[in-house]
Amino acid sequence: MSDSIVLIPTYNEKENIEKIIRAIFSLEKCFHILVIDDGSPDGTAGIVKQLMQSEFADRLFIKERSGKLGLGTAYIEGFRWALERDYQYIFEMDADFSHDPNDLPRLYSACADEGYDVAIGSRYISGVNVVNWPMGRVLMSYFASKYVRFVTGFKVHDTTAGFKCYRRRVLKTIELDKIRFKGYAFQIEMKFTAYKIGFKIKEVPVIFINRREGVSKMSGGIFGEAFFGVMRLRWDSIWRKYPQIKE
Repeated sequence: MSDSIVLIPTYNEKENIEKIIRAIFSLEKCFHILVIDDGSPDGTAGIVKQLMQSEFADRLFIKERSGKLGLGTAYIEGFRWALERDYQYIFEMDADFSHDPNDLPRLYSACADEGYDVAIGSRYISGVNVVNWPMGRVLMSYFASKYVRFVTGFKVHDTTAGFKCYRRRVLKTIELDKIRFKGYAFQIEMKFTAYKIGFKIKEVPVIFINRREGVSKMSGGIFGEAFFGVMRLRWDSIWRKYPQIKE
């Protein structure tokens, strides 16, 4: 039994899913994986289930959903699944190798060894560490994080990062049914909520590499949700009573 589970939401990731699973399972540290698939028509779920049956029955799991229901809802379903079991460290990770599996042990160490509650794989803590992104997207992402810091007073450099490790107690304390956003703003809201509750957060520098295979799920609507959602988060935080930390 591992103390760590990696949550990987998928939609049409047949080019990447087996490779990322094998890369994670090749690490010296033992991780389990939960794939949350939003009804991929390309057969992503079938690939995962074949690997479960043939090689990884005790380490690989899948939740199949009926359609594209949003990144945030996928992760929240994954969080609840992990909390129902005995996992102590719960990770968020993309399927497309933009997040390097070799960085998983570094995020784990920040929480398990250094005592942080949330470890963020940060593209911007030591400059701009992004490879193969169009310059326009780099600037949009970088200044989005600057904007979040300005509006909220939140001191994390990479506020939209999707590569993270949570200690179990963080997800037990955050009222998951009150998390309202689904796209980029979901990532901001989770970090900001953890910060307001009083959890210790560390940014671990990583290099983000744009996907080589498959199709990006990014859209203008996702950025719009984030832009206006941040103002709403800040306003609501003035009046909101945040929960006490649960061990």
